[in-house]
Amino acid sequence: MIDRSELKYDSNGLIPAIVIDDFTGDVLMMAYMNEESLGISIEKNLTCFYSRSRGELWLKGETSGNYQHIISITADCDRDTLLIRVRPDGPACHLGTKSCFEYPLYDNESETAFSYEGLMELIKGRKTDMKEGSYTSYLFEKGLDKILKKVGEESTEVIIAAKDSDKKETIYEIADLAYHVMVLMVEAGISLDDIRNELAARHVIDKKIKQEKMTT
Repeated sequence: MIDRSELKYDSNGLIPAIVIDDFTGDVLMMAYMNEESLGISIEKNLTCFYSRSRGELWLKGETSGNYQHIISITADCDRDTLLIRVRPDGPACHLGTKSCFEYPLYDNESETAFSYEGLMELIKGRKTDMKEGSYTSYLFEKGLDKILKKVGEESTEVIIAAKDSDKKETIYEIADLAYHVMVLMVEAGISLDDIRNELAARHVIDKKIKQEKMTT
């Protein structure tokens, strides 16, 4: 851990703070901190920034309720920029969007990165706008029983591949299972955040159990 005294503020006593979602890694926003707002952020475990336009401190979420719970704060190699990992209670942008960075300027389509969020949006689109020849749209057209049948079949395929110690085939079948589970999620109205929140809650419980065992 570095000492806060090592941080380098600009001539106005400010340091840029880039905020990212701890679950997804998505960049949520960029704002500025001074020594006081950084101290408040650490004390409260909530992001607090300095508004250059208003000339005052502002605790993110104090008005909207969209607090950002801090997981970690990391300085860059020059000690003049902060990276803050958070678990947000709601949208980061004052316009109501999850991230302030919602306006594409350029995409290299040949290098577009895969994301679960992107796949989920594609699956949702195949349900709301049925596309002829689309397997995903076909599943939604057939309904829940068909989707559940496929989840069951793919689960069995994972078990068989794993039992045979075939790593490549197991990866392939797990990917098939993950896709069909996501189709089921869309059909059931379950979001990725629902699953993340459930896993996060279990992680906290598991961490507490481990701590208790260590102290007994």
